[in-house]
Amino acid sequence: MVSRAERGPLADWFWTIDRFFLAMFIFLMGIGFMLSFAASPAVAERIGLEPFHFVKRHAAFMIPSIAVMLGLSFLTPRQVRRTAILILIVSIAMMVLVLFVGQEVKGGRRWIWIAGLSVQPSEFMKPAFVVVCAWLFAEHARQPEIPGNLFAIILFGIVAALLVAQPDLGQTILTTAVWGGMFFMAGMPWIWIVLLGIGGAGGLLSAYYVFPHVAGRIDKFMTGEGDTFQIDTAREAIIRGSWFGQGPGEGIVKRIIPDAHTDFIFSVAAEEFGIVFCMALVALFTVLVLRGLSHAYRERNDFNRFAVAGLVLQMGIQSIINIGVNLELLPAKGMTLPLISYGGSSMVAICVTAGFILALTRHRPEKRAQDRSLFRVPHGMPAE
Repeated sequence: MVSRAERGPLADWFWTIDRFFLAMFIFLMGIGFMLSFAASPAVAERIGLEPFHFVKRHAAFMIPSIAVMLGLSFLTPRQVRRTAILILIVSIAMMVLVLFVGQEVKGGRRWIWIAGLSVQPSEFMKPAFVVVCAWLFAEHARQPEIPGNLFAIILFGIVAALLVAQPDLGQTILTTAVWGGMFFMAGMPWIWIVLLGIGGAGGLLSAYYVFPHVAGRIDKFMTGEGDTFQIDTAREAIIRGSWFGQGPGEGIVKRIIPDAHTDFIFSVAAEEFGIVFCMALVALFTVLVLRGLSHAYRERNDFNRFAVAGLVLQMGIQSIINIGVNLELLPAKGMTLPLISYGGSSMVAICVTAGFILALTRHRPEKRAQDRSLFRVPHGMPAE
């Protein structure tokens, strides 16, 4: 146990970190590792690998992911901003490179091989993009003569264009929703709300007519016709699980779900552990988002407020998309469940998000002193 009397970096970190956030992140990762035993062996055997191939890789990815999360949690807000700028520059450069030399999977060019590992640069772009836009919005709020909002709009246009070029409509929608939420919190004029709403509707309509796979998924969702095997089996797994599930290792439908260990791990959880377990999982994500928004509401620093709110919104909306697809409430879209699904890039990137949240929500002495100064009675003035 670290003593309060100690004044080293580790002691300062321990007594200033939001330990509830830290426990939640690690707990959700533990649930994800547990579910990998249920979801991944059938997938591994189906493609000719040994049963626990993905379980071992999941464990291997967890170690650097937790290290990244803890390492980033030591940063100051200024260091978070500088780190995010560096990550954003590198990830955007890699997203451009992916369009030319990237690995094509299922019609999308989103991955690139680095040192023998398949990396998805857009995953690392997301948390960095949120932090940098939060800084731009905050600078405009602090000094209106600085065109921070304009720069944020230009940056959003660049990122959205690269995502559409891959193409990755799901990540585009997620990024747009989070960016729009932050812009709204920063005091978006009503004219911009109307224009962005029209632009978003126009973008979705254009995607329907330009990208055949998008049109196919929307048509399947609206009509229920065509190849709906993945969605149908996911629904069957949830129904079979009923309230309390079939028990660990007793799932049958999970064995034929193509992406059971990634996009449809929620359905596997429902079949083996039941709807009650899934409701508890949804409640955990809800508490995570609400706690982050509560932090943002109390925060007096604009940058911290926008960044924390944007980061938890990113995790929350991504969770909604993944769970909505599993429940057949949204068209099929390949998006992982944060901290739960298997995936190297997605796991490390979501831990970057978690590390930024931990760093920005720490209870720093300088922040407490600032808060006290706001209520200090000037010398010579009687206290009320």
